[in-house]
Amino acid sequence: MTPRPESSGSHPEQPAEQRRTEPPTAARKKAAVKKTAAQKPAAASPAAKAVAKKAASTKAEAPKKAAAEKTTAGKKAVAKKAVTKKAAAEKAVTKKAVTKAVAKKAAADKAVTKKAVAKKAAVKKTAAKKAPAEKSVVSEALAHEGAGHEAVAGKAAAPRTAVGDTVREPAVPSGSAAEQPGPLEMEIAVSPAVDAADRERLLNGTHHSPHSVLGAHPVPGGVVFRAFRPYARAVTVASGGLTVELHDDGDGFFSGLLPLSEVPAYRLLVTYEETVQETEDAYRFLPTLGELDLHLIGEGRHEELWTVLGAHPMTHQGVTGTRFSVWAPNARGVRVAGTFNFWDATGYPMRSLGGTGIWELFVPGIGEGELYKFEITRPDGSKTMRADPMARRTEVPPATSSVITSSHYEWGDAQWLERRAEAPAHQAPFSVYEVHLPSWRPGLTYRQLAEQLPAYVKDLGFTHVELMPVAEHPFGGSWGYQVTGFYAPTARLGTPDDFRYLVDALHQAGIGVLMDWVPAHFPRDEWALAEFDGRPLYEHEDPLRAAHPDWGTLEFDFGRREVRNFLVANALYWCEEFHIDGLRVDAVASMLYLDYSREPGQWTPNEHGGRENLDAVAFLQEMNATVYRRVPGVVTIAEESTAWDGVTRATHHKGPSGFGGLGFGLKWNMGWMHDSLQYMSHDPIHRRYHHHEMTFSMVYAYSENYVLPISHDEVVHGKRSLVSKMPGDWWQQRASLRAYLAYMWAHPGKQLLFMGQEFAQGAEWSEAHGPDWWLLDPHYGAEADHRGVRDLVRDLNTVYRHTPALWRCDTEPSGFRWVTGEAAEDNVVAFLRYDDDGSPLLAVSHFAPVVRPEYRIGVPDDVPAWHEVVNTDAGRYGGSDVTHPDPVKPEPQGCHGYPASIRLTLPPLSTVWLRPA
Repeated sequence: MTPRPESSGSHPEQPAEQRRTEPPTAARKKAAVKKTAAQKPAAASPAAKAVAKKAASTKAEAPKKAAAEKTTAGKKAVAKKAVTKKAAAEKAVTKKAVTKAVAKKAAADKAVTKKAVAKKAAVKKTAAKKAPAEKSVVSEALAHEGAGHEAVAGKAAAPRTAVGDTVREPAVPSGSAAEQPGPLEMEIAVSPAVDAADRERLLNGTHHSPHSVLGAHPVPGGVVFRAFRPYARAVTVASGGLTVELHDDGDGFFSGLLPLSEVPAYRLLVTYEETVQETEDAYRFLPTLGELDLHLIGEGRHEELWTVLGAHPMTHQGVTGTRFSVWAPNARGVRVAGTFNFWDATGYPMRSLGGTGIWELFVPGIGEGELYKFEITRPDGSKTMRADPMARRTEVPPATSSVITSSHYEWGDAQWLERRAEAPAHQAPFSVYEVHLPSWRPGLTYRQLAEQLPAYVKDLGFTHVELMPVAEHPFGGSWGYQVTGFYAPTARLGTPDDFRYLVDALHQAGIGVLMDWVPAHFPRDEWALAEFDGRPLYEHEDPLRAAHPDWGTLEFDFGRREVRNFLVANALYWCEEFHIDGLRVDAVASMLYLDYSREPGQWTPNEHGGRENLDAVAFLQEMNATVYRRVPGVVTIAEESTAWDGVTRATHHKGPSGFGGLGFGLKWNMGWMHDSLQYMSHDPIHRRYHHHEMTFSMVYAYSENYVLPISHDEVVHGKRSLVSKMPGDWWQQRASLRAYLAYMWAHPGKQLLFMGQEFAQGAEWSEAHGPDWWLLDPHYGAEADHRGVRDLVRDLNTVYRHTPALWRCDTEPSGFRWVTGEAAEDNVVAFLRYDDDGSPLLAVSHFAPVVRPEYRIGVPDDVPAWHEVVNTDAGRYGGSDVTHPDPVKPEPQGCHGYPASIRLTLPPLSTVWLRPA
């Protein structure tokens, strides 16, 4: 196997010589250094003679250099020890000396060490005096190996004293390594080879501390170099213009002991079958995570978790590369695999950083665009290849690899961010267009959508868009609600920076961006979060608590601090890194109740004997409090379908249930949606019997801060599109839809409408082809019918934004007053909305397909005249054009409990808005 040259990463400014060096040419000849394990005091080393002989034949000036070095050899108390790698002379090593050294080691270890330290001090002193005359202490020591051995005469060497049998001419430009090696050690007391236990653990991927074994380490007698490079034919240490080949220990292990006093700056030359790579040694670097980061992770309080976990291109200790880090506390070992090592993780073991469960590795020379995964050895010894839970970019599904990335985007929405915190969402205009990005205009990328979506939404007058989940998900049919890449925008539409471009474009068009966020559950894909490190980790350890009964997914373990940290940081990540203005939190009800969709016996009560999931409550409170504290102007919205007390109450305020509020800014009003659509689905002749379905919402309208949602869930799976829910013929269906939309926009609460419903699409939505845009084609015969509904939506938004009575006091009872909620026989609903200064708007909805002339409506007596601002029956919307072009003056005749009244001709199936003239 021949690995390719390593990537230069994301730092093109790095000098070329630090990224890659040309392979040594055949002209460079080796100077063999052969040496026995023990030497006689007065005899010169045969290896040293071989060095001198071969060096003389390499270059013309070599004899002069050798002679000069020989003259000064006696003055230097330095030594260089090397062992032969392949030559037949290695068999002649004196077995007696080796045996003697091994036998003495256990009994005389302390004495040998003390003597080595004493001689080391003497060597350093002598070497320091002679330093000006030295060109390279390593090269001189190798050239004068015989003289050096006189200084340690009579001492038995370790069984393996050095690496390899070659000394090379410089193979890298001068200065490619930062420093020259230090003075030489005099005592060799250890073997450089990886011991059997460490070797086995490294081969099996179960080593917790590979950096303690691999790399360069000071030992008695010098500095030991160890490399683990599967498939390599040779590994050479390059330092200060000198290259020394390490000994091949088999199975991809290479080692050697150089007689140095300290670890030098060095690089590795790795020889494969057809190439030679020059690279930094990944196992010479300190950890990239600091103590504070690890402490916060351990506490579950690292609010910027995405900055320390995952894959991050960076410069570490002056070297460019990528830091990999992952939480896997149950793993016996973790290794990283990717395109940079041909998906063979063997030679890339990560280290465990204490009790936090974090594994880390800095890999030099690789950068953006590389694919990667983590190979995890489970507690049972089996292995699994997993995508990075913190990956900020992924491959395009169905591919599942993570991608190294960094953001280079420059935002242009500073003015938007400054303004968005001026008023809380519940006291500001807030009408939302819900979008499924992959199908809104099928085939468009994020950047192409940025050219069309902001203009379309701005033209219709919506204040916000809500994006169905954009986090990466493997199955498109889930619409994004089964997430595997919680920190990565889906790669189906482009890169993370492309998604930033879309958000920026919407902001510059004056449109806020909400995003569906799914912290309730995740799918069981074997390459993702499920039993990530061989045991339940992100999911609850109790199978009954972990399995979601409705969707076949797994629920998060909200009681585990690291899992809460993962999710809280994720909420912040989207708001801070992508400038998202709000998070609509999906499936909150399924999180809050232990018995959600479970039968008796399938769930266990909480510590108080109740059905509330106390862990989920604490998580939601922490998430909301953290988001509102860190990101001013952002709103969180709960999709909560029950009557849980205090969803939008502050977390520090307790309610009747004894719980503090969940801390959301807004809540979807699922009750209003269900009741009102049920009413509209009845034939008008039967609506009188269901009148309460349109009025009951005002009983609880101020219990929470509500959004009125007509979402994607209401127009799929056989529920029919919004216009198709309406009874009657095509004219009546469109008229009922227009009347319903105007009623919705006037009702207390914010509005949300799913794409396609704004132009009365007749078919259910399908993620495969999206909205039926062809209905708006001028060549289509019924185009005017669909365009009329869209024109009404535009006008509703325009009037809504310019009428504070419709949004200023949405959450205050003083902002609403019934005119009549009991006219069931007439199918009429009428009410007043008020601004905080008392300015009113009158909304009258008539849900019968007949004209009611001179219908009397009670009004306050302090308004001299009323002017019609919206009439859904107007001809331009496709109605019968029964309108009131002139101001309507009240009469002193009381009605509906008011001192005055006006007479209106109520159009069929319509809603009329009037403001003071």
